[in-house]
Amino acid sequence: MKIEPVIDEWSGPGEKDGTIVPITAKDNAVNRDAVGSKFYGEWWYFDARLEDGHVVVGFLQASELLTRKPGIEIHVYKPSGEKLSVVKKFPASELRASEEKCDVWVGKNHCWVEWPEEGDLPTHHVYISEDGMELDLTFSSEVPGWKPGKGRTRYGDRGFFSWVVPIPRARVEGTVKFEGKTLQAAGIGYHDHNVITTDARRIISWWYWGRLYTDDFTLLYAYVRTQKRFGNVASKPLMVAYRDKVILSSGEMEVRESGVTFNDTANRTYPAVLELEIPDQVYLRFDVKRIIDCQDFLKELNPIVMNAAVRWLVNRFMRPGWFRFESDFTLRVQHEGRTFEESGTTLHEMVALQ
Repeated sequence: MKIEPVIDEWSGPGEKDGTIVPITAKDNAVNRDAVGSKFYGEWWYFDARLEDGHVVVGFLQASELLTRKPGIEIHVYKPSGEKLSVVKKFPASELRASEEKCDVWVGKNHCWVEWPEEGDLPTHHVYISEDGMELDLTFSSEVPGWKPGKGRTRYGDRGFFSWVVPIPRARVEGTVKFEGKTLQAAGIGYHDHNVITTDARRIISWWYWGRLYTDDFTLLYAYVRTQKRFGNVASKPLMVAYRDKVILSSGEMEVRESGVTFNDTANRTYPAVLELEIPDQVYLRFDVKRIIDCQDFLKELNPIVMNAAVRWLVNRFMRPGWFRFESDFTLRVQHEGRTFEESGTTLHEMVALQ
């Protein structure tokens, strides 16, 4: 079987960025070159962990992966663990998106950016209001935007996936409305922009994604494992910022998993312990405390088609699912001749397509 190449576009030397270049406004605009692709998907994702314990997630989609329609999603996780959600699709006529900067409308829902004086960090806004739930939030950046290399992984001639992070870390303020009440929101937030032009189900086996914050450090990572036809290789971008400066952008991360555990709701296993390391630079360990949310993707299929017998047969070959974890973390960073050690609690995710 021919092995198709997976190319992460790092600036080098090797699988890393020797020079870390800030992203531009256009990196967060709609990608018109991707729009005509058969498997086109594009979305602007925002989340915030609030000081009162709520976690809020909202995003606007130019093209949702399954329906290929514009859409929005709002999710609120209460401190108790209860989840509230609105997911809604729109006709193509309800989408407007700038090719120059982040300025995206889906119906009356809107995310946009304000660029201050040259050299200052931008401020982003997101407003999503549907079916009794609303996010009206301002994200004031505290760390410059980042992308791994050129922000794109190419899968042979089958297309690409782009991950750009305009907001690795921001101060978040605004309001969140749900269940007839208004929450004054204050906390720490994140925003990324994603574009895909390939059928991920035929390329990717699974991935991990997450980040964490301490007083001095911001860390982002993704670990995306391909299927056999792409050599089972993985893209492994990791970013570390110290205070307000990005100090590491690399694809040389090593990953170790242990404590494999089966979850009935997601109908698959996950690692209870996850370790990420770039030797002599950064070490990170997650110990899963609890599962905030999870999903068995097969349950999303038509129950008439996916009956018990078919489900049993499919599960012999694949168990697609998704997890959002809350974990304790231990972090060590080597920087400027010092070893920094940090610990805390954060959220991270696992998605399996097989």
